[in-house]
Order: sequence, then C-alpha cells, then structure tokens
Amino acid sequence: MAYLDWKFPLPRTHTGALLGNGKMGLMVWGESSLNITVGRAGFWDHRGANDFSMRTTYDEVAECLQAGHYERLKELFSPPQLSEDQPPYPTQMGLGELRFTFGDGVTPRQMRLNTETAHLDITVGDGQQEWTLVLGQDMGDECAWLQIPDGLPLPEFELIPSWHWIGDQRSRYGTKAPILEHHQTCVAMEQSLPDDPAAALVCQLNDNLFTIASALGESALATAKQRIDHFDLFLAENRRDLWWENYYERSAKAPFPDPRIQEIWDYGIYKQAGLTTPGGVAATLQGPWLESYQLPPWSCDYHFNINLQMVYWPCLATGHADHFQPLWDLIKSWLPQLQQAASAFFQNEHALMLPHAVDDRCRAVGTFWTGCIDSACTAWMAQMAWQYYLFTGDEKFLKELAFPLLSGAFETYWSMVEEASDGSLHFPVSVSPEFKGSRDDAWGADASFQLAACHFLAQTLPAAAEILGTSLDNRWHTVQEKLPAYSSAIYPRTRDYPEYTAERIELWRGMDLIESHRHHSHLGAIYPFCTIDPNDPAHTDVVKNSIYHWIRTGPGAWSGWCVPWASIIHARVGNGDGAVSWLNFWKDHFTNMGRGTLHDADFYGATTLYQVGSGKSLNKTNEIMQIEAGQGALHALCELLVQDRLDGVHVFPSSVESWQNCSFDGVCIRGGHKLTATIENGHVQSLILKVGSPGALTLWPGMGDAYLIDGKPHEGLSCNLVLEAGQQLRFERS
Repeated sequence: MAYLDWKFPLPRTHTGALLGNGKMGLMVWGESSLNITVGRAGFWDHRGANDFSMRTTYDEVAECLQAGHYERLKELFSPPQLSEDQPPYPTQMGLGELRFTFGDGVTPRQMRLNTETAHLDITVGDGQQEWTLVLGQDMGDECAWLQIPDGLPLPEFELIPSWHWIGDQRSRYGTKAPILEHHQTCVAMEQSLPDDPAAALVCQLNDNLFTIASALGESALATAKQRIDHFDLFLAENRRDLWWENYYERSAKAPFPDPRIQEIWDYGIYKQAGLTTPGGVAATLQGPWLESYQLPPWSCDYHFNINLQMVYWPCLATGHADHFQPLWDLIKSWLPQLQQAASAFFQNEHALMLPHAVDDRCRAVGTFWTGCIDSACTAWMAQMAWQYYLFTGDEKFLKELAFPLLSGAFETYWSMVEEASDGSLHFPVSVSPEFKGSRDDAWGADASFQLAACHFLAQTLPAAAEILGTSLDNRWHTVQEKLPAYSSAIYPRTRDYPEYTAERIELWRGMDLIESHRHHSHLGAIYPFCTIDPNDPAHTDVVKNSIYHWIRTGPGAWSGWCVPWASIIHARVGNGDGAVSWLNFWKDHFTNMGRGTLHDADFYGATTLYQVGSGKSLNKTNEIMQIEAGQGALHALCELLVQDRLDGVHVFPSSVESWQNCSFDGVCIRGGHKLTATIENGHVQSLILKVGSPGALTLWPGMGDAYLIDGKPHEGLSCNLVLEAGQQLRFERS
C-alpha cells in the first residue's frame, strides 16, 4: 500500500488532499476548521466565446503580418462587441466550500491518504484526545461522505457558496445569487446561470454520516437532493472499493529507490484516476478541482498547445487507455465545428482546425491570435489519437477519429505551405507556441515546432492509410522530401566567446532561443513529435548543440508544466540523471506545502515566473494550481523506463546513477503489450514481454548485444519479433 500524509494547518485550498471522480472534485484543507472545497467539472458560463475563424482567413492574417498591418490583425481577433452585461470570455465556475467546526479546542491535526483505495483518514484532536474521520467518494456518481467516529461531538457545519467571493464580479454580467436552503441537518445550494444549466450542491448530516452530492443540468437541485435521499453507504463503499481494486490491478507498478520520485509516481497514478475517470468530464487545466474563492485561472478551459496532452500522456503507458474515453467523445462531437472553422479560415473543406484554448463547445476563449493559428494543436491531438490506436488496435477508432484528425491536420498545413524557387517547401507565416506572446513580431517562417508536427503527420499517414486500405496521397511523400525537419543556423556557441560557433535549432528561421522560455517547442522534433533520431549522424551535432544552448539559457522563465517536459527531452537524448534532476527541481519549486501542482513557482529565486501580476505574492492567496504538471512528471518517469522511438521500443534507455537497482511491472507499450523488468547494477537483467495483440515489434531490451530469449541465444542490440496474442517471452542477460 502507498500512503501520503498531510499535516495541518493547510492554510489554502490547493494545499489540500484531493479526491475526484472525473465530475465532482474535493479538496480537503483547513486550519482551525476542516474545510472541503467542492468543484464540479463542466459547470460553464459559455457566454463571450470568440468565433474569430468566421470573421477572417489565414491568407488575410498572413497578409497583415507580412505587410505590417498589425492594427488590422488585432481587429480580426478581437472578440465581438458585447453588451455590458455579457462576460468577455467563457469560464468554468466553482461550487462552494464546506466548513466543519468541532469546538472545545478540537482542530484538524493530520490526514493520511491510501492512494490505492482512495481512503482519506482525517485526524482531529484537542491535544489530549484524537478521533479519525473517514472521507470517501463514489467513483460512479456525484456523491461523497464523511464518516464521523463515535465519541466525537458532531461538528457544526456551514456551506459557503463560491458566490461569496465572486458574486460582485459575476452579478455585473447578469448572474444572480444562488438559492440557499437551510435546515437543521441539511443545507442546499443551486447556482443558476443566465444561459447555461445550473449546478447544485447538497449536504446532509444523518447520525454520524455527513453526505455530499452535486449535480449539473436541468433541475440540478432536485437531482442532488435525490442523490442524497437514495444514497446507500454500503453499496457506494463496495462499488468504490471494487473500482479502485480494478484500477490498480491494471496499473503499471514501479518501486523506485528514491522516495521523492516514488511519491511523484504514487500521487500521479492516484490523481490520474480522479482526473480522467471514464464516464467523467474530459480533463481541463484543473480537472474537477476548481477553487471557490476566484474564477479559475485561464477559465479552467481546454489548452491544446501542451496542457491537455500532458494530462493524458501517462494514461497509455500506465495501462489506462480507457481513460481517454471522455476526451475522445468530446472531440468526436467537435468534428463538424473543426471542419467548419477550417473550411472558413483556411479555405479548405478537408482541413480541421483546433485553436489552442477553447471551452467544452470548442469555441475559442480569449483573443490570443498566435494560439489561434497554431496548427500544431490539431496535429498534436492527431498524434495522441494515433498513439491510442497503436496501443489498442481499435480500427473503428482509427477510421472514425484518428485518421480524420491526421488527414485534417495535414490539410491545414498544406493550406499554409508554399514552394520556393528551388522546389523546397516552407511555411512563410508560422508561430512557436507562446514565444513573444501575441506581439506583432511573434511569428516567422518555418517555426521548428510546426515543421516537426507536419513531418509527424506526413510520416504517419501512409501507415494509417495502409491499415484502412485507403489510397496514398503523393503530398505526404512530398512533405517528407521537401519540407525542412527544423530550422537551424550557425550562432556563437556562447556570448562570452563569440568566435566559437555552432549550428543549432531555431524557434523559427532567424530566431534563436534568445533567453529562457517555458515552451520548449523548438525541440519538438525530439519530443513530443519524435520525428528525428537524436543519434542519427544527420542530426547528432545539431541536437547536441541545441541541448547545450537550451541548458545554458536555464529555467529562469520556466513554468511548472514545462519542467517535466524538459525531463522527457533529457531522457530522449540519453541524459537520464539530468532527467531525474529536473523532476526533483519541479517537486522543489513547483509544488506547494500540500503537494499542489503550481503554474508559477512556490517561491522566488529559481525562476522569475512567480505569481506574476497577482499583487499578493507574499501570502500566496492567488497561487495558480494547474493539474497537468504532476501528470507530466508521471509520464516523464514512464519515459525513463521505456521509450517508443522511430526504430522501436527501448527498455531503460537512459542510465540513471541513483537507480542502479530497481524494477517495474506492467508498463504498457504499442500493441497493448506489457513489459516487466529488473535492473541490477544499472543494467537490465531480466525482461518479460506479455503480448497483447498479434503483430511485429522491434524491441531493444537494454541488455547489450547478447542475451537469451526464452533460453535461446540472441545477438544484436535489438530484436525483430513476430508476436502472437497471449504469448509471453522472457529475456535474460547472458
């Protein structure tokens, strides 16, 4: 069993322990009182979306940029004129906060979470005597319960709606105060919205059992009350325990020798369950864990220029492909809108267009023009859909979603490409995510991130088409042959010795990485798109020089989510110790006292991104929690154990000095196969491959060039296997 402990006081919402089921999110914290903040994923005020793609075209945007017509550009992406009672952008909203006061000097002391059963034991006491309350949550319904032990006087409780904090702001936009109902042992709240379904929160104390229910939709209050009335603790406990037992039975396991790294793994696997729950709401920047005291940062929307991808990255390797279901259902429902937007914006009826920040109706949030023309957002989701197919072998999914995304994203890029006089292909206007924000000069030709994304599509589409029996498109080969893999140029290796030069990857043509930047997009060909082999002599020197320069610029402007990505890049180029060191850096600087995962640093000194603009940095009341970095750190650990590269699957590919003796069990790879390995003295000693679906696999077992496969000698660093379903192969170092 894996346990995590918290000690009170926990003075802020996001310092608390988390429980979630994909819809209802609980954050448990407090000082003199025990507080449970309740959020409900999907509680949207949809007003204020920016349908920019219906007002302009890519060609017009490119013309504005190339001609320097920047005022016109701002007009094109500005939101429509809204009346004063309309909010400027869509946003999700929190529900409320429950406060339990025990009296007689009894206060919360500590909490213990069993990550494998989701039991949260909360100890309260007065210095002489202690009692333990148990908080649980149903994984199939919007219900939770707090069991109060015998002998502990029943606490007083109150429900404070989020309106208490945000009411002045939202009332300006026509939102009314919530309906509140108070009874002796029950309190109920329903928050209505002008144009969207209401959300409700109902709480009831019955003997020693405190029950909590939420609901969203028509008759939300009545639905939540019904959940309370029909709540069956015995049924819910059994259902929940079975859910968690099944979840961990399928989960990859990795006992690391470093307890700090182990905590990243244990809490990451646990949070993945409540963040990406099948049957829940597709995860946003905070998932179901929305605070009450403010509108969540960046609307708690869907960010497709890394954040959502990072949330879902580890689901495949850890054995939970089914956790993609809410996301795929959402994107399938968007396909008509993606096609309509691309047809209007790119003048290409076969293209698909996914802006970088949208609400759950796929309508753009904000006016960030560079994000709106970042076609890698669509390509990146196409990559994840392809990877999902590789793991599951689901040809229906490939036909209905993965291939449309792959081909639609390619069409988007084809609409942007131009042919030079020498026959080469280029993107005259492109962006590198978040570099220079949305300034007039935040663009250039042949952004390396876009080149990598387009190459991934061109490399993958032929394989996908062959599986589906679809004809090949000559343009795919043309892109592979004539579009640069990345932009590069020769620069001084360092500024203090400018006479020594080196070729390295640029953000776009003529734009070097001039300072620390949180989006490592120029290295996208290394990861996530993996379109080049860093060990290929054609790229080795450029990659080495680029990594050197990237390290030298440092983390001075990094955010929380970009640190796990940096760890993965190091793992991909063989810097295993560097990869682990960045995970420790992330844990030190971008998690708070309660393991909350932060966008800005927890303290000032290692990065300049520290509560920028909040004006309340010292007391951290406005700390920005985003959930993706913890999941990215979990995935970074998976990448240190197993990597899927251009030339096959590599086991324990990056040596880690502090992991001389370790193991892992059930890490999933393409084909639905599972790998179990033992590492001794820094080398893979034994490996078991449990075959999922039949087919071919190139495996690099990490045992040198001579080893045994089921007792038979094999020579060569890699082996080409033809596998049968249900087969099990054992590899041993000879």
